[in-house]
Amino acid sequence: MPQSLHDWSLDLSTRWDVLGPFPIHAREQHFLSPSFPLNLSNPVDFTASWPSSYADGGYVAWTTADAEDWGRLQVSFPHIRWSVLRNSQGWAAIQHHSLLRATLTISPPRIPTTATVIPNLLVQLRQGSFFTVVPGADHAPPSDFVPEWYSGNIYAMGVTAHLVRLPVPLSTDLPTTYSIYVSGDYEVRLFGDPRDLGSETPVLDVFVSAHLEYPRQLLVHEPARDVLCDFVEGLAFGDVFGVGLRSLSGWWTLSSVSLSPGLRAAGISVSLREPVAFAPGQTRVVALEWVQTSPFHGNIIPLQLFGSNGATSVTVDVELSIHHRSIWTKGDSTAVKASYLYSDSVPTNFLAMPPEERSGGATSRPPILALHGAGVDILGMPFWEQAIPRQKRSWVIMPTGRTSWGFDWHGPSARDAWGSVGALSAILEHGEWKTWGFPANSKVVIVGHSNGGQGAWYLASRFPDRVIAAVPAAGYIKAQAYIPLIQSRSAHFVDPALQAVLESSFTPDNNDLFLSNVVDTPIMAIHGGNDTNVPTWHTREAVSIVKTWKPDASISYHEDAGQPHWYPSVFRNEAVEEFLGDVLNDDKSPSYTEFTLTVAVPSESGSMHGFRIVHLILPGRLGRLRVSRVDGTVKVKTTNVKVFTVDRGIADMQCLYIDESRFSIYQDKASLMQFVQHLDGWQSARVESTFSVQRSSRLSSVLDSRGAFTIVVPDTGDRELAIAQRLALDLDVFHRLDAEILPESTALRLLDEDQLNNGTLVVISLPHNRFTRRCLTEAMGGTSFRIVDGTQGFALQFRGSKLLDPGQGAIFLHPHPTSALSSALFLVGNDEEGLERLARLFPIRTGVSVPDWLIIGRAADTVGAAGVEGAGIWGENWSYNMAISWHD
Repeated sequence: MPQSLHDWSLDLSTRWDVLGPFPIHAREQHFLSPSFPLNLSNPVDFTASWPSSYADGGYVAWTTADAEDWGRLQVSFPHIRWSVLRNSQGWAAIQHHSLLRATLTISPPRIPTTATVIPNLLVQLRQGSFFTVVPGADHAPPSDFVPEWYSGNIYAMGVTAHLVRLPVPLSTDLPTTYSIYVSGDYEVRLFGDPRDLGSETPVLDVFVSAHLEYPRQLLVHEPARDVLCDFVEGLAFGDVFGVGLRSLSGWWTLSSVSLSPGLRAAGISVSLREPVAFAPGQTRVVALEWVQTSPFHGNIIPLQLFGSNGATSVTVDVELSIHHRSIWTKGDSTAVKASYLYSDSVPTNFLAMPPEERSGGATSRPPILALHGAGVDILGMPFWEQAIPRQKRSWVIMPTGRTSWGFDWHGPSARDAWGSVGALSAILEHGEWKTWGFPANSKVVIVGHSNGGQGAWYLASRFPDRVIAAVPAAGYIKAQAYIPLIQSRSAHFVDPALQAVLESSFTPDNNDLFLSNVVDTPIMAIHGGNDTNVPTWHTREAVSIVKTWKPDASISYHEDAGQPHWYPSVFRNEAVEEFLGDVLNDDKSPSYTEFTLTVAVPSESGSMHGFRIVHLILPGRLGRLRVSRVDGTVKVKTTNVKVFTVDRGIADMQCLYIDESRFSIYQDKASLMQFVQHLDGWQSARVESTFSVQRSSRLSSVLDSRGAFTIVVPDTGDRELAIAQRLALDLDVFHRLDAEILPESTALRLLDEDQLNNGTLVVISLPHNRFTRRCLTEAMGGTSFRIVDGTQGFALQFRGSKLLDPGQGAIFLHPHPTSALSSALFLVGNDEEGLERLARLFPIRTGVSVPDWLIIGRAADTVGAAGVEGAGIWGENWSYNMAISWHD
């Protein structure tokens, strides 16, 4: 369509400047500057060369690459001798960083008017790490210029775009030129092994596009973000819907929803759970509670949503398209799409494959929990629901894991898996389906492939009493064994003691450390013998580890010779079906003679044979219970355990010894017993109805939020608001987690009224901001971080030392000011540069080594994690934990 003379125009050059490659390990770009080796606050010399150990001669210079018109850019470095590098470094050698740069020109209308509207710039980056837009050659950046780095949609999950703040205003008379820089990071998990395509040269394959949008004071419907469920015989297979809305401009609050009178008369009602606030440019999925007293057979549900920005009201008309299906039959192998409310805040889908026969009540059989691989969209890729054979009397539950990549089935992804099980049990409580139901606390059989296979190892070893059996296929043991970190730039500079503290945040994800917990769980481990994605040795080694803990463990290994990473018969074969049939129909209670329970984070772990570790003496180190039983006498040896509980009904004991201290077991006491270690030894203690479980050990624990995130920013702080908008989008894109952005004046009022959301609290500020000063005072308690007033103004202080350097900042967990069940995450920078550095460390992805607290400075831009000036894990009651801390 020809452009109007009154429209703005945009041109993104197809010629890109390329600098690289530089060695890097996965996720290291969150510590290094994304523009490494350049400092974009200084002029860029496109004739210079830069050291790189990958290149012959030891230096690399700028080259060029051409993008396709629609935005696809493929970057490779064929002059690098990749095969030689791989001879010693393996897969790790092909992971690398490059910096990409193109020109972006925005031109005003050819016929300007006095009422010319300045457009917004939206940029989409897929399969790149970060991007920024900086002034072009005709606009030298000011000396204090700080680039704003936006996260790329690195996993290519749908279509998302960032609303970009332009570093210099658009001219209404002449074209304005900017440079766009992209951090291009080749990761094997994303792009695979180039040898699978018949080449030695890795090819970075990214997509970059930009377009203009005219700001309007409106809320608009985003149909692609709607969350709906199937209707079975006219009844919704779930009690919550989600409606995607986006603010094109301005702050809005959605206050109510209305159905047509005809639907209300038919016994249908829909309600907004609570008012929903939108920041400028923000997309949120609004949760609508659905109630019906009679079947609904229409194809469309028309809704009106009502909002306001204080001065102006808005009505958003929405039509939800309904998919109907008949009740499942024995010959019908199509899964049902269900919906539920994740973490009391986010409408979420999952798939459920019905059994062939009714199995409710006493005849109910445990469900199968099926975990998909990385990049698998179970709602759009039918192969996953076809991968698991339909069962005679067991449901097959297929959670999304939040997104197609999720959090590797840890954290929020694990919570979503368990939430889907409980949600299906609740849905089947409806009278029409009650005879197909199973108990809400039902144990499960877990199957999974690839990342889902790794997830099966994870859930089985963290929650052994909830897992009857497991079938992990093609799963890796842990991320740093899958793709080693040996090409780390940081490792050449970092104090080994600091590196140990940082990498302690990997410990909870290292499945090999927790395989002691599955020795009494029947496991059938599977791997294709010619898997070029996840090497076969991962499963072989996992089986070997289990056998080391218990030589006669009920674990078998099935290797399908010649098969690749994925093949349709991985679960659809006689051996797997026989294994599933045996474990699903085995009603025997599990027993034990001896076992070792290993735990890293008590809040992310359950019980084994009734024993559960609740608190560690030193968070950050492993805790272990070594349990043995002879007849009715149980002996427990503890390592780094402060508190644990025992469910007598499961543990089956008459006499208990803990580290040689004897405890009598009285039959008239409660089933759940708690034991606490004091200076004078172990003591039994009363178990409260809601006892506290240790949560901390790394920043990523904040993702397991008990509600929508609350992000607090200053009332007047453009940079802080921009960071909040970016983080809210990242939470949505990477995890489908919801966030509300609050000005600090509103947050202070809610704090005074004890009305802050119980979800994770995120505070982005400079030291002088009021909400931060209020929370980080001696009177409020908490951690070793405080805000103090001095001759140079307010400053962040850590253990008596003020943090005053330019570009410096701290990111740390802190007690939530109003909720004992949640935590707060503070990002406090000395200036905008410090805030930007902290924002890149927000724990959006797995594998970023960020423990409970971290202080970072400018040096990180060039030496990565070696630029960390302090890091550690909090001790009991948020105390400073000297054993697992490092401070420069």
